[in-house]
Amino acid sequence: MVKDLRDPAKFNFERFLQASRVEILNDGGFRSDGRKQYELREITIDFSLQGSADASVIIQHGLTQVLVSVLGPREAKMRSHTIHDRANINVEVNVAAFSTGERRKRSRGDKRLLELASTIKSTFEPVVQTHLYPRSQIDIFIQVIQQDGGLLAACLNGTTLALAAAGIALFDFVCALTGGVHSTSALLDLNTLEENDVPHITVAVMPRMGRVTLLTMETRLHVDRFEEIFRLEVDAGKILHREMKAALQRRTRSLVATMAERTKDYDTEEI
Repeated sequence: MVKDLRDPAKFNFERFLQASRVEILNDGGFRSDGRKQYELREITIDFSLQGSADASVIIQHGLTQVLVSVLGPREAKMRSHTIHDRANINVEVNVAAFSTGERRKRSRGDKRLLELASTIKSTFEPVVQTHLYPRSQIDIFIQVIQQDGGLLAACLNGTTLALAAAGIALFDFVCALTGGVHSTSALLDLNTLEENDVPHITVAVMPRMGRVTLLTMETRLHVDRFEEIFRLEVDAGKILHREMKAALQRRTRSLVATMAERTKDYDTEEI
């Protein structure tokens, strides 16, 4: 005989739902992926050059992985994109169909991608010293390889590193992070499960200058909780800055060492 699942005497639906739902933050203070409240995900930065780009970087925040390539400054392909006193920043975002569980292919005209590209462009226009490159264009191509929360933050951090690696002058680093509030507990560096469940904001800071260059909030957040999570994200941005700066310095030292070896080999051949 088949049991009637709707009969509370035979099946407790509330207990079933509680057991099947993944806890955002358990009683021990641990999140669904094993991190503590303020713990950031592991960050991996790879400066491997891709194709004909002047610089490229693959940055990974936890399971979120993004490839950012920068070309330029160079002459604009279209005359309408030329600005006589500064550089024009062009941003294009593409999402791999396998990057999420949906397996949905997004076209370049997708509204969500256009909004993401516009946000990144408006964030970097006051950061890049565009006045040094008049009548030129800087192209930023972003390929989303894998998504697990904090996509905008990963794109902004990867773009900062790619621009710096390409030798483009910046006023400061842009360090971004997503944070939210579960019940009364603040959480930093959210994954997809947490972003879908808690109100959250993304903050991008310029650590050296002490400025906020971006703040986005797509969900409602109580005003009493906003200041707490905002300050936490600003402080976390300083930690990100140290990691990003250290990665860029390691790449620079590696390039200098390689150039020195090649120069030494060239001098030896001449002798």
